[in-house]
Amino acid sequence: MYHLSQFARTTPDKLAVHFLESGRAFTFAQLERQANRAANALLSLGLKQHDCVALCLDNSPELLLLTLGAQRIGLYYTLMSTRLSAVDSAYIVKDSQARVAITSSSMDGWHAHFAAASEDSPPLLAPGREMLYSSGTTGRPKGVRKPPFEGKFDGIDNRNAGVAAGFGLDASSVYLSTSPLYHSAPNRFLSAAIHLGATSIVMERFDAKHALAAIDRFACTHSLWVPTMFHRLLRLEPQVRERYSTASMIHAVHGAAPCPVHVKQAMIDWWGPVLDEYYSGTEGIGSTAISSREWLTHKGSVGRATDGILHILDDAGNELLPGETGQVYFESNAQFEYWNDPGKTRAATSPQGWRSFGDIGHVDAEGYLYLTDRKDFVIISGGVNIYPQEIEDVLLQDPRVADAAVFGIPNEDFGEEVKAVIQPARPEHRGSAVAEALKARCRELLGPIKTPRTIDFESDFPRHATGKLYKKLLRDRYIKPGTLP
Repeated sequence: MYHLSQFARTTPDKLAVHFLESGRAFTFAQLERQANRAANALLSLGLKQHDCVALCLDNSPELLLLTLGAQRIGLYYTLMSTRLSAVDSAYIVKDSQARVAITSSSMDGWHAHFAAASEDSPPLLAPGREMLYSSGTTGRPKGVRKPPFEGKFDGIDNRNAGVAAGFGLDASSVYLSTSPLYHSAPNRFLSAAIHLGATSIVMERFDAKHALAAIDRFACTHSLWVPTMFHRLLRLEPQVRERYSTASMIHAVHGAAPCPVHVKQAMIDWWGPVLDEYYSGTEGIGSTAISSREWLTHKGSVGRATDGILHILDDAGNELLPGETGQVYFESNAQFEYWNDPGKTRAATSPQGWRSFGDIGHVDAEGYLYLTDRKDFVIISGGVNIYPQEIEDVLLQDPRVADAAVFGIPNEDFGEEVKAVIQPARPEHRGSAVAEALKARCRELLGPIKTPRTIDFESDFPRHATGKLYKKLLRDRYIKPGTLP
């Protein structure tokens, strides 16, 4: 079985979703009725099959029910970050051609429609799907709208089946959702868990201690993370970490950003070889995956291709040999283009017709991919390519560093120079003495070219709700408009 409606019939009283902080919970039968009610309420707003509804809500039952409702009446639903600027939010609503937008501030109006709607099956039943926007941290958000699904509303979604096959998620699983549901992977994993009959525990906001407590309390078997969350878990006091058992966890899946080697090693030492890493993106052009056991013999890799064929190309579009660094492309049959933006689609396409997420890396002789950085953040100093991620990984090994961001700033002689900004672990972990010690460490491990010319300290970084850094916004604080080479 691969759909909520089927589990509502066979296991109606089983817990489907529990929202951790609020305690609001739904059995499969209750969730099915509320999904019908949400679908009927959306139809009452005049929406028709293949229309788009924009949703800008924090993690909540309302957001979940709206997505489930849209999935069964043939709508596109666009999930919007609650941390977007007003300009970007307005752009997405207009660009997606959404006929209705529902936000946290409009919930009173939505609740009235929802309360008046029937819990019976809606008159229109057709499969809907998400229309997502890739991160706007390096420019205007880019929309990805795939062709509508055909067939029955409760038919098998191959993406959910892929999660089941790749990570052993099934009706016996207990899945911990740690991240904002308006992001692509958290949305997909929660949808898969529900439609595969698993019990899902949803965190309305991430807290490292609460996540450990939830794993222990609910005997969670599956979970989804980003590396920043691992960093926060590892920063907990030993007595806090030892208070909770993580023995039930068998698949701790992570992605969204490369995980520093020392962080991932520490997590494997703590939880055992249960970390599963993936590399993919909203565009759906390809993916890689790697288990803990593979990673231990290929440290730093994000795995081998599980969807598509990997290629590494230079700036001229020539294919590079194993070990050589260039832009990462996937060769696949996936149909893809950015919504209303052929220019961005062309920029992501190689001369061979392969597609890229915009990352830099290399493949070893066994086909394992190692990511170096985003193309947007490669520093070119004196004609030499410098990859910030390598420097950030060294800085993050220092216990005085809570987070680090490295980027290029203009330099009259060399074009760009290396700049590091540190978020200190404690208020006293800042100042010229700490900066010089960090520089010395970088010089020792990386050499003078990759050593930051200057290091600044900031108490807070601009972030996604997951903790993922908005690096462009931070870099913009240090660069005058029009000064990048």
